[in-house]
Amino acid sequence: MNMLKSERLQYICRLVNEKGIVTAAEIMNALDVSDMTVRRDLDELEKSEKLIRIHGGAQSINYNIDYELSHTEKSAVNTAEKKEIAKEAAKLIKDKDTIFLGPGTTIELLAQEIAERNVRIVTNSLPVFEIISQHDPEHVILAGGNYRNHTGCFVGPLCSEVISRLKFSAAFISCNGLAETQITTSSIEEGQVQEIALNNAHKRYLLIDAHKFNREDFYVYYKLYNMDEIITDSSTKQDIISHYNQYIKITQKRKD
Repeated sequence: MNMLKSERLQYICRLVNEKGIVTAAEIMNALDVSDMTVRRDLDELEKSEKLIRIHGGAQSINYNIDYELSHTEKSAVNTAEKKEIAKEAAKLIKDKDTIFLGPGTTIELLAQEIAERNVRIVTNSLPVFEIISQHDPEHVILAGGNYRNHTGCFVGPLCSEVISRLKFSAAFISCNGLAETQITTSSIEEGQVQEIALNNAHKRYLLIDAHKFNREDFYVYYKLYNMDEIITDSSTKQDIISHYNQYIKITQKRKD
């Protein structure tokens, strides 16, 4: 697709505004341009305040989480931040702990961090189960039920029943958005399973990157003041940290 630069920038703006979040790979494929061209275009659009640059792509200025990205789409954005968070969260887990890991790409990176440790893991996330079971299948329990392909997790009455009977040293969850004290996701059933797990945990940790703050989605499944700690990445701005510190302790990965 041959376009003038001005046409290309307009196309990118329109695509980002339509989708909310767009990966660099999507833009490259749509316009048949190089990664370097996409990076330059996104940098220019950010400087003119037309969009927000995120790792792996771009986000609309007016982004409101009115639909849920697929598991594949989530895996492609903010990977550096998510890895920082996973490494910090892994420090909170002790050998022989029994922990719950919820669904989400950040949680999957945490699973990779602790896959070879002596920890019993309960999860309703198929990707998390697959990561742990490759290393030690005897130390992971998958709570089954109705499969939600969009996020790769199990939900529903059967899953909720299993989780309700278990107790955890700690639960690690993520979300689609955090607005003041409201932790939100797009799926009611997914939120309900995580609420049960959190209520059965001695310690409760919320793992979110900088772009999840001051965002909201469809279903509020937990209140921030009932959590023990937020783990976030080094790009989260200090005014955000200061604001949410009034509700909860925040651990932020320091910039190297």
